[in-house]
Amino acid sequence: MSPLHAAVDGLMRKIGRDVVMARFRNLDASDIEEKAKDDYVTVADRLSEEKLTEGLMAILPGSHVIGEEAVAADPQVVDRIAEGQAWIVDPIDGTGNYAAGRTPFAIMVALAEEGVVQAGWILDPVTRRMCHAALGEGAFVDNKRIMARETGAALPVAALATRYLPPDVREQVLSRGAGRLSEVEVPHCAGEQYPRVVLGENDLALFWRSKPWDHAPGSLFVEEAGGRVGRLDGSPYRVGDERTGLLAAASPRLWDETAALLFG
Repeated sequence: MSPLHAAVDGLMRKIGRDVVMARFRNLDASDIEEKAKDDYVTVADRLSEEKLTEGLMAILPGSHVIGEEAVAADPQVVDRIAEGQAWIVDPIDGTGNYAAGRTPFAIMVALAEEGVVQAGWILDPVTRRMCHAALGEGAFVDNKRIMARETGAALPVAALATRYLPPDVREQVLSRGAGRLSEVEVPHCAGEQYPRVVLGENDLALFWRSKPWDHAPGSLFVEEAGGRVGRLDGSPYRVGDERTGLLAAASPRLWDETAALLFG
């Protein structure tokens, strides 16, 4: 385990225990705020981001943090995402689940240098499972190397987040996928969806919104495990690219076949 990974892993686990799990199913109504329709933030999100920001900047002096809640307060914060060493933080991914007292939810961190994601971490605070990837070094679950595997189902198992798709795109995806894909419910938590693609539970995941804190850690995890993540036109995912539409697959073959099926 590298010193950097050990430090980030330890920080995230501590915050997961002391901040996130300590308040899970223990929130008052006043502890939950709706930032926008169906977009929630809790006191735990804010405290988690505060502690992560402090800890990550101490791990790498001179680095800066792009946190979901910091960007919500000041959208210009994200403008520095491709500058120097930038930590990209989602203090609680799946806040809607968390606020409702249900799982899954996750803590997610990525480290980018000059806009290129170098490492990512996804912690499930409930099970304590840590998914980690480092650019060019592979993907790991609880420090054990892992390779992405397809489900082997007769039809590819697809979690299609169609809720945010424009109506015409949603109709196209559903009509083209009918009888060709086995659609399953999405977990409303990218920090759970990306691991499912790697762990043989799902073959595919389709997202429309692609905020960096939701996708920087998971996209690297899938890619380093041997899967593929890309824009709907086939171009790779990059932080700072504000376009919509992102497809993840357990293998490059599945990605190519699905992209052709749904968007070709």
